[in-house]
Amino acid sequence: MASLFSFLRRYSVPLVLFVLGLFFQLILLPSSYPRSRYEVLGVRHLATIEEVTEAYEKISLKWASGANPTTAEFVDVRYAFELLTNPTWKRDYDLYGVDEQLDVIEKIKAQYDGQSFSNIKLPLLDAAIFGSADHAFNPLTPKEFASLIGGTKAVLIQVFSSGSHRCAKFLNSWKRIGSMLDGVVDVGMLEVGEVQVVPFMAETKFNRPFFRNGLPDLVAFPPYCKSFDCLVRYQGDLSTDAVVDWIATSILGLPRIPYYSRDTLGPNFIGKTALHKVKVIGFSKTGERAPPFMRQAVRDYQAYASFAFVLWREEESSLWWNTFGVDTAPALVFLKDPGLEPTIYQGNLNSSYFEKLMEENKYFVLPQLRSLTSMELGCDARGYSRGGNNLVSWYCVILVGRPSLELNKMRETIRRALNLLAHDFDPERAEKISVPAPAIDALKEKRLTFVWLDGELQKDYCLFYLHSDTIYETCGPRRDLANVPRLFIVRYKRTSKVDDLNSVKNPKKKNIWKTFHEEDENKASQLVAKYNGTEDLQEIISWISQIIEDGDTRNLPDFTVSTPELLPEEGDRTWSKGTQNIVSSSKGIVQKFQNAIMNIPDYMTDPRVGPFMLLCACLSFGAIWFQSSSSPQKISPSEEAVGKEKPRNHRRRREATSNQERPPSITDTEPRDAYQWSASDTNSE
Repeated sequence: MASLFSFLRRYSVPLVLFVLGLFFQLILLPSSYPRSRYEVLGVRHLATIEEVTEAYEKISLKWASGANPTTAEFVDVRYAFELLTNPTWKRDYDLYGVDEQLDVIEKIKAQYDGQSFSNIKLPLLDAAIFGSADHAFNPLTPKEFASLIGGTKAVLIQVFSSGSHRCAKFLNSWKRIGSMLDGVVDVGMLEVGEVQVVPFMAETKFNRPFFRNGLPDLVAFPPYCKSFDCLVRYQGDLSTDAVVDWIATSILGLPRIPYYSRDTLGPNFIGKTALHKVKVIGFSKTGERAPPFMRQAVRDYQAYASFAFVLWREEESSLWWNTFGVDTAPALVFLKDPGLEPTIYQGNLNSSYFEKLMEENKYFVLPQLRSLTSMELGCDARGYSRGGNNLVSWYCVILVGRPSLELNKMRETIRRALNLLAHDFDPERAEKISVPAPAIDALKEKRLTFVWLDGELQKDYCLFYLHSDTIYETCGPRRDLANVPRLFIVRYKRTSKVDDLNSVKNPKKKNIWKTFHEEDENKASQLVAKYNGTEDLQEIISWISQIIEDGDTRNLPDFTVSTPELLPEEGDRTWSKGTQNIVSSSKGIVQKFQNAIMNIPDYMTDPRVGPFMLLCACLSFGAIWFQSSSSPQKISPSEEAVGKEKPRNHRRRREATSNQERPPSITDTEPRDAYQWSASDTNSE
């Protein structure tokens, strides 16, 4: 028993490998490879339709002669016959192993269990799909597909079959997916018969293409992806919402728009949104995720607006009507300036229309002067104006103050002044207030702009234009409860003559350092006028008009000085943009890791695994046997004793040699010619 236990312990590794190899080869592998449809009919692989029909007729004659088959045998043979005599089904089965109607076999076997095969209704398979002409939506040819990928947009491709029932059921959902991705992702379909392209989009198993989840199969090509190596395969549920969210989140990396309830919309969204952003609220009846073109707007307009969604409920309709003026969904609401009525758009939106709405509503009615908007608004000393580069002078009316109720009230006053100058006013108010012509003409010519400035954030900019003893009531962080908004106007005048003289004096080509230096220099002189009047609308409009008239007609002095830069309200996004490639690379690594995990079941059905285990078992058995059969040489007792003495003698000789070579020291023995020397007493001498 001890020898048997020792034998098993010594050869445990090869025995385990041998048992696993036999189990894999004799049990696991045959169950993973059921008989093909050709083997059921007894014909060669890839036999023609005529050969399949002939084989089925022979089997039918055999049954007619009295050899009654069981229900299971009849169903298997009949199913193989109907599958392989349909050209489309046979093509899909031969090329990619597509056999999507396997559930029919189990259903019929369970339904007619114990009955005669003659009671089974024929045909087993429904070929009604071939009667419909609408098999695809936006199908692509190989040339069209090659020209579509590799661009700036991502591409979503559906691989389908004209004979697939699943593809036919998915067609309506696919059309909705295409409409939701319009303008963001290019969408197309490829038929499995396009053998020039489709085999490269399929997965491979032992060098044979196949579709793991059957058809339809969805694959995505990210932007600038021109090869099949970078395609991403969809593995989830074939629902509209799931597919759209996958392409928007995993492929495009677009942020989601959260939903808020009636209780959380105010404190969590409106109350926490930054003051420099427009608030965009969408109302939805279905509760679906926001379409990708809206999510793309969140990324593109994140410096201008914040987005939220609300699920529309009929019991809450009165609340939304009283709050925003929304009476039904879908609807889109823009919340801009304080005290201003919301801007409402109702009905379904598409990509182009929504982009147009965002461009029209990304600013407040009274725009905010920011680092992103200064050049576009014409309130910049670098020579940019709304009216173009031909304008000599233009004006910017700036309302500055810390965010407060006083600033909101003054913003409303300046907004009314802007509406009066733009002839967007009530007739009753027009009779009471006179609007001077210089201000109206300047606004029409795009030489006049009204903006407001956050004095708390833009402290240096505010102090530069409005330096005084009481300026801390307007600029910088709060020091007391006083918040006094102030109004001033800046006249910009283009210094074209100076630029012309410089170009004449320096006709040589400029180097890069001079170019950067000239870009930082001010190209427009400035003249600042402060308003010291009341909040009366008529007085403000008259003052603005008088400043414009004096600036255009009188020879006023101007100053060319370096102005402080406007601070960005949010952090620099250059780093986040620069890291998108790193993020996409990490996503690619994660995708490859997930694919490797999903391919583990494929290796369990690899016919090479069993022979490899048996080979390893044989090699391991041979190595252990060879090691145990080679016995060591016997050593006599005298040789063993001599062997033990050799290290001792060697150690003694080494110590003796080292002692002879070592020089004498104070610790050595006393030499023979040495004598003792006593010191004499110094006093005796």
